[in-house]
Amino acid sequence: MASLRDLGLSEYESRTYQALLDQGPATAKELSSSSEVPMGRIYDVLNGLESNGLVRSQAASRPKKYVAVEPDTALDRLVEARKRELDQQAERYESVAADLVDDLDAATPVEGQFWTAAVGPEETVDLLIERLSAADEEIRHVAGMPSAQIDIGAVGQRVLDAFKAALDRGVSVSVLIDPELVETVPDDLRRAYASRLGGHDHYASRASTAIDGTFTLVDDEEVCIEVPNPLDSSEAFAMIDFKDAAFAADVRTVFEEQWMESEPLDFRREIQSP
Repeated sequence: MASLRDLGLSEYESRTYQALLDQGPATAKELSSSSEVPMGRIYDVLNGLESNGLVRSQAASRPKKYVAVEPDTALDRLVEARKRELDQQAERYESVAADLVDDLDAATPVEGQFWTAAVGPEETVDLLIERLSAADEEIRHVAGMPSAQIDIGAVGQRVLDAFKAALDRGVSVSVLIDPELVETVPDDLRRAYASRLGGHDHYASRASTAIDGTFTLVDDEEVCIEVPNPLDSSEAFAMIDFKDAAFAADVRTVFEEQWMESEPLDFRREIQSP
């Protein structure tokens, strides 16, 4: 059951405020008795409630009397106070994360071979976005037709955000797309790609009918490969993140060959096309 403590009040504050609502204007002594808050604590509790805008006092009376602010107003003030605290906490977390970036940055690349995998449509997308976010120099992305499990609009927006963030930190992005996929992309997403990426010096996209599958080459050392379901090739099964310099070099060669044979793609033109 919800209580005032869920909005940040202490047990004593909750009991004192409730006592004021029940009995109306009252002195500290009366409130100590009705709320069972010790007399030695009641003034601190009342001062805290007053500073949070939940209680008003009548200083001219002797002894001093207190009255509760209306519940609707009091609850609104408590919610706003908690929101401010959350915003401040989020800013502190962001500041700490910014300070830790350099300290936690992996200084030494992985030697030899190393691979991980994610199984399931949501997990594969999460892994892809994670690796795009880790790129330092270059992203080469090949986008084939997605499985029916994938929400093109939602996933496309996440990939767009990851590409934009990569470009902002100086990473070049090259995207090779299946023309059939272009036709399925919602118009608002095409416009977003055109407006946010189209004019960037380090972004280029092309269309190729030779694409078979989806994979991403990150910094010429890491390859993310989408693996179809062996029982139904139209469904995504997993994504493998494979770190191997020799394999990455082979993937780059294939990418560059397909790139040279592909046609430049302009999302702005595609939107205007009938």
